[in-house]
Amino acid sequence: MRVLITGVTGFAGSHLAEYLLGRGGVEVFGICRWRSRMDNLADLQRQDRLNFVAEGGNIASVGHLERFLAGRVSPDKLNVVEGDMVDAFSMRRIVGAVKPQQIFHLAAQSYVPGSWNAPADTLNTNIIGQVNIFEAVREAGIEPHIQIAGSSEEYGLVMPDEVPIKETNPLRPLSPYAVSKVAQEMLAWQYFRSYGLKAVVTRGFNHTGPRRGQVFVTSSFARQIAEIEADMAPPVLYTGDLTSKRDWTDVRDTVRAYWLTLEQGIPGEVYNIGSGITREVGEMLEILLSMSTARIDVKQDPARMRPSDVQVLWSDSSKFRQQTGWEPEIPFEQTMKDLLDYWRRRVR
Repeated sequence: MRVLITGVTGFAGSHLAEYLLGRGGVEVFGICRWRSRMDNLADLQRQDRLNFVAEGGNIASVGHLERFLAGRVSPDKLNVVEGDMVDAFSMRRIVGAVKPQQIFHLAAQSYVPGSWNAPADTLNTNIIGQVNIFEAVREAGIEPHIQIAGSSEEYGLVMPDEVPIKETNPLRPLSPYAVSKVAQEMLAWQYFRSYGLKAVVTRGFNHTGPRRGQVFVTSSFARQIAEIEADMAPPVLYTGDLTSKRDWTDVRDTVRAYWLTLEQGIPGEVYNIGSGITREVGEMLEILLSMSTARIDVKQDPARMRPSDVQVLWSDSSKFRQQTGWEPEIPFEQTMKDLLDYWRRRVR
């Protein structure tokens, strides 16, 4: 099995690569941009499980890349190939040379507040990047199964009588990021119907855990606590809205679900992936604070409030569970402990 992961240096991408290597029997390729940070792949690097098959922009043609891959592929390592989703030639070159049997499309501008600051960049990266992947698959004449990582943010404005949220719920996106994800989903449907691309969409609800970027709320809180414990910051933790409710799943359970999506999911279908349990952001913060002996004041920062926020995201993932047998396995308290310990290591 040859697998290609876009966004492999990201949060979910790095965990997915680690999961696949742990399974064995999978030849794993990942696409990264030349400016991508490798922090999330540090564990694989320490274990000598990273193999850079193309770096420094030294691949001049598809033929050159094919010869390069033929001599340097490592079946027990993550084979990292340099590329950029918004560069159509780059995607054609990589997909045509790797010829994956499965593609996990995780690369995206995924920070919701950032999408208000850079809406055009968000739309370009997320929508045009996916078009380039699809067109590269068509040009290569291959028929891989493709997972499109959508988002629960697509649901947007959810009415009180619409929870828990099923896949049939109306999509009312409330951010440029959410709009881009709806467009990605529609593209997946159109290419499935028009060209028979074996695309499956997952609407992932919030997932977190070690390596989560510091701009996301769970990591923001954990990092602030870790810095206070290390006497790197005054004992004040700043928050945005603490009343919104989220459905959090451990990222390690989420990437296992991604694998099952392509193993057992049906092309053309959409699946919710979530724990089925909601917690207020404030409740999540209380769990993190209970894991620290530091005396910390909590203050709301107006700059951290969003122009419009989704008040509740609560998944009904029964369709996916019935199709695959997936169940989350890692308790939320363990996820929070692992995340806080991750930031404790990072700040010291």
